[in-house]
Amino acid sequence: MIHVRRSNQRGHARHGWLESFHTFSFADYYDPEFMGFRALRVVNEDRVQPGHGFPPHSHRDMEIITYIVDGALEHKDSMGNGSVIEPGDIQRMSAGTGVTHSEYNHSGRDLVHLLQIWVLPETQSLEPSYEEKHFDPGSRQGRLRLVASRDGRDESVLIHQDVDMYAALVNDGDRLEHTLAAGRGAWLQVVRGDLEVNRQSVGAGDGIALADEAVVAIEAASAAEVVLFDLA
Repeated sequence: MIHVRRSNQRGHARHGWLESFHTFSFADYYDPEFMGFRALRVVNEDRVQPGHGFPPHSHRDMEIITYIVDGALEHKDSMGNGSVIEPGDIQRMSAGTGVTHSEYNHSGRDLVHLLQIWVLPETQSLEPSYEEKHFDPGSRQGRLRLVASRDGRDESVLIHQDVDMYAALVNDGDRLEHTLAAGRGAWLQVVRGDLEVNRQSVGAGDGIALADEAVVAIEAASAAEVVLFDLA
């Protein structure tokens, strides 16, 4: 099974300071056909205006991963963490029994462009926790670099679910392959650029679900950036 979720099919919200595209149902956008993919519950593409952001708000029982495309995002939370994350940084917050945090564009001049990703945890009521790591462009160039995993292997951040998350930067003509074990599925999100994924043409903002496929084959038609989820 291969299904392409086109960029222009996503939910869309504009709040003045925030423009957000929702791959799956989120907030006021509801589509019963797109409630998530396996444990992957939210993939929001957000652009936040300079000096603005999300005031303190609460979450629980969710693995929240932030992936910065451009710009810088300032984070503070009720666990005492505070940082500014930039492209190449992967931030993981396990909300567990409950956490409050805020996220603001760190710049007074430039947009911040990010993916906000939610994964359903395999266990409820975990103790809240936070982790952040940097993956330089060289480590992602021309390869699928593991950035988040259930066991934190290869210096990835640890998420409490049987999901491996990879990030890659590719140039025109590059070809990457990822093998899927029996019974597993994949979701690939195109951050920017144009690709062919298992013979399907996709572009920036598109997502593609794959199940019952032995291999995810990625061929770049331009310089591109992708995020791939390998899910139980």
